[in-house]
Amino acid sequence: MVDVVISGTGLYVPPNKVTNEELVAAFNAHADQYNHEHKADIDAGLIPAKQHSSAAFIEKASGIKSRHLVDVEGVMDLNRMMSKLPEGGHGDFENPCLQAHMGIEAGKDALKQAGLTGEDIDYLVCSSAVMQRSFPAIGIEVQHHLGTKGSALDMVMGCSSATYGLITGINAIKCGMADRVLMINPEIFSTMINFRDRDSHFIFGDIATAVVLERADLAKGDDLWKVIDTKADTKYSNNIRSQYGPMTRLDDGSLMRQDMFFVQEGRKVFKELLPLVTSFINEQLENLDLQVTDLARMWLHQANINMNMYAAKKLLGREPTYDEAPTVLENYGNIAGAGSVVAFHENRENMASGDKGIICSFGAGYSIGSLIVEKL
Repeated sequence: MVDVVISGTGLYVPPNKVTNEELVAAFNAHADQYNHEHKADIDAGLIPAKQHSSAAFIEKASGIKSRHLVDVEGVMDLNRMMSKLPEGGHGDFENPCLQAHMGIEAGKDALKQAGLTGEDIDYLVCSSAVMQRSFPAIGIEVQHHLGTKGSALDMVMGCSSATYGLITGINAIKCGMADRVLMINPEIFSTMINFRDRDSHFIFGDIATAVVLERADLAKGDDLWKVIDTKADTKYSNNIRSQYGPMTRLDDGSLMRQDMFFVQEGRKVFKELLPLVTSFINEQLENLDLQVTDLARMWLHQANINMNMYAAKKLLGREPTYDEAPTVLENYGNIAGAGSVVAFHENRENMASGDKGIICSFGAGYSIGSLIVEKL
């Protein structure tokens, strides 16, 4: 039996921070502009007026106070309200593209923590809810700049991207395909958001995470986490969806249509997905002959504060403490696949040898992925 450990995690946070107040100011200005331009149709009852948003509404609905975006200027431009690709953002052979740059910086951070260099890695998994392009693979570009060996690949699994990327890396080590794996998870989900939509313009932020996985007998770091178990499950649903992709160019006049952005049936997702998540976790623990109380910490997907607290409360049978189910929503927003890894990265320092925890994500698909880990 080959044991696998997490030996390092890394984080890259884009410098562009946007508060709820700033985002609301832009949205409300857009709503006023829209209502003025469509006054005749609104007065005639043909279309509804756009309602103002507020920072208080956003925080109550999501627990989010701010987020970091790959671009702010384009989002705040009333004539655009969409991210702008920075100069050189597509990259070239010598310079990484925007998403690869994020992954590279997070990867460097994780490698340093593990006491390794790029040359020590023989398999790289780049997993994200959104990819900047289809080919060449972002993962291969990151491999090129970090100098990792072996092969690299891209994965897209919505908000379960990081955990599915980790499970792929763990399995590569267990089957003998690799000794050390770097999973990078550069999330640029704000590029999929309709900033003209009151219900969703505030949800997502951008960030990149990275995790080093090693064969346990090779790891020499001082912060090692043994992977006790992994589990993944999917169930098809249309309740979180975007039609955007290569077919967009074939669908005339569709580029700015609502369904080309992130769209969700939030109440249906809450009602359908959370019972799947709690049953999934209980089943995983039961198969390991563990109880929820055996987990010192639950690093859950950072969807919104209500979903996080519902899942934790349902599992524990009571209100969770912050230590039991930490959140990073306040500062980062929903960061797609990165949420559970960021929670793990920022909330594990005070744990003792033998403590166990679960890194679990869930999202579009539906998809659920989790790792149960133990501090060595």
